[in-house]
Amino acid sequence: MSAVLADMPKTEMSKADMSKTVPPATTKAIAPSKGGRPWTFYVLATLFGFYVIALYGPMFCIYVLSFQDIRGGLVFPMKGTSLHWFVDLFTQVRTGDVKGSFDRSIKLAIIVTVITVVVSFLAGLGFRKRFRGDTVVFYMMIGSLVAPGLVLGLGTGLLFQALGLNASWYTSALGAQLSWTLPFGVLVMFAVMSRFNNVWEEAAYDLGASRWQSIRLVMIPVLAPGLVAVALFGFTLSYDEFARSLQTAGSLNTLPLEIWSMTLNVTSPSLYALGTVTTIVSFIVIGASLGSIVLIQKKRGSSTKG
Repeated sequence: MSAVLADMPKTEMSKADMSKTVPPATTKAIAPSKGGRPWTFYVLATLFGFYVIALYGPMFCIYVLSFQDIRGGLVFPMKGTSLHWFVDLFTQVRTGDVKGSFDRSIKLAIIVTVITVVVSFLAGLGFRKRFRGDTVVFYMMIGSLVAPGLVLGLGTGLLFQALGLNASWYTSALGAQLSWTLPFGVLVMFAVMSRFNNVWEEAAYDLGASRWQSIRLVMIPVLAPGLVAVALFGFTLSYDEFARSLQTAGSLNTLPLEIWSMTLNVTSPSLYALGTVTTIVSFIVIGASLGSIVLIQKKRGSSTKG
């Protein structure tokens, strides 16, 4: 065979070798060769468009109807535009205790956020090294994620009743919501802590820093974006929590409970205005969190260049 190949011309040898190494093109490309898109792209794009409309369409309808004039109702077409229902939301008694529930939800969310950040950070420090029973402790921390929120809230309310304690938004509701926010905060902090380089902490010790100084001057600045993410989780999960607050908030409603009660007895666009206000607050919190992360990263980059 080698002798036959040696007697063949170079052009024929190259063709023979190419026929052995390059398989024939038996399949047709999905995308056209001129840069066009396949038909599957347009099908998936259409499905995604319908998904976005179904997801955000009702929300935008509520936002638009919240600016309905006093002559308008709960449906289209709109009869003028005004801010009447936003003013009515915080002034009229018939709409419920919106101002008080909003104030309680903000305070409760702030308390839950602070506790979630502190406990998650301490848990991240504690689990940096293995210890006896760490697996049991870990599963106990995240076990509440498996329990249904309504059942857990009902159990918390019954526990307070058995102990002879009055359920309220700053005691029983706080504990029930922490059972929801702490597992998320701990899991996020574990992911952030796994990327922390211990060399930085050891360098601080070599320079004479104490344990507290290494935490305050090294670990917290490095882990600051992760702490902001934990705080964002804690605030948003607490701010709109309904199931765990239903049986634990006591006689004073939080904002999600107040919205739920308004759906039973209020038939005016003020309910839409309340939905718009809560969405604006959520976007402000998310924007502030993302902005703080960007500022931290920018400050860190400038200090590194310096």
